[in-house]
Amino acid sequence: MASEPSKKETMRAWQYTDASAGLERSLELVQTTKPFPQLLSKSELLIQVLSMSLNHVDYMIPELGLASKLVVSTPATPGFDFSGKVVATHAANDRFMIGQTVFGRLDKLARNGTLGEFVIASQNGVVPLPADVSVDEAAAVGTAALTAYQSIVPFVKGLESPAIFINGGSGGVGTWAIQIATVLGAEVSVSCSGSSEELVRELGAEHVLDYTKVDLIEGLKNVGPVFDLFVDNVGTPTSLYKESEHFLKPNGRYVQVAASASLSSGAQVMDKMFRPTWMGGGKRAYSFVSVRNRQDDLVQLARWQAEGKIKAVIDEVFEYEDVPKAVEKLKTHHVKGKLVIHVSRGS
Repeated sequence: MASEPSKKETMRAWQYTDASAGLERSLELVQTTKPFPQLLSKSELLIQVLSMSLNHVDYMIPELGLASKLVVSTPATPGFDFSGKVVATHAANDRFMIGQTVFGRLDKLARNGTLGEFVIASQNGVVPLPADVSVDEAAAVGTAALTAYQSIVPFVKGLESPAIFINGGSGGVGTWAIQIATVLGAEVSVSCSGSSEELVRELGAEHVLDYTKVDLIEGLKNVGPVFDLFVDNVGTPTSLYKESEHFLKPNGRYVQVAASASLSSGAQVMDKMFRPTWMGGGKRAYSFVSVRNRQDDLVQLARWQAEGKIKAVIDEVFEYEDVPKAVEKLKTHHVKGKLVIHVSRGS
């Protein structure tokens, strides 16, 4: 019989085995085996997670039911984003120091996510924490800020003062997207509820469409084909892309970020990407952004944070024992910015 791991070899982690009834009701706080530093590859770091932030994908994939087990084996710990301390490196590492405070994002879905006290992260998703940025602020970067960056920056290169519309300006991706677009010199318009208008204007939005008062498509049609880029962080209404010729310039681009983790949603994305115009497809260029870890992108985001050009919008900070409450709040879809969780205190 295998011996029980010693206290030094264990850590706390929130785990689920079957989350089809809802992740918030399925998580358990357990004592589990800590990742072994001896197994690190040359490109990996062992990191003690100080803070993490939640993303919708953290519950969407576990809640797929039987299909989720094809994506990740269980018991599993959710979470991609983190800030923390480097506690072990490969002997060949020459980029990060033990004890260094860093932040970033795991580069793949794995059993051991950032709702555990220790994770193994690839160096391409890790950067040093800027001196004047807190671990909570840095934990809110990860998936949301990278998604915002990659849905805007590649598509406006060479454009002077581009006009950008962001559908869903007050959420995790949207709050970063407004600021990134503003840094790039764009004229920024967004959709959000009236209760979020003050926030999005503070972040740099010049024009706000309140979707609770005005039909989004009709409101956009009234503005006319003036936008160079349309970033869809919401995914609804589903006919938005088909109608985009009425609000995007002829050479404008529709970039979709949001999509549910379902076969029907995937089919809709494929249809938008490949259905030609003569068969009823959209008349504007279409791209679907699936976030990827790029260290250069993280370095730029860290630099802008240090310079005060962008900042994390944190709706609420939760303690580790309250993770199920945080997941429950995230699923209301009424979070402004990010939810951050304190994971461990460090040493």
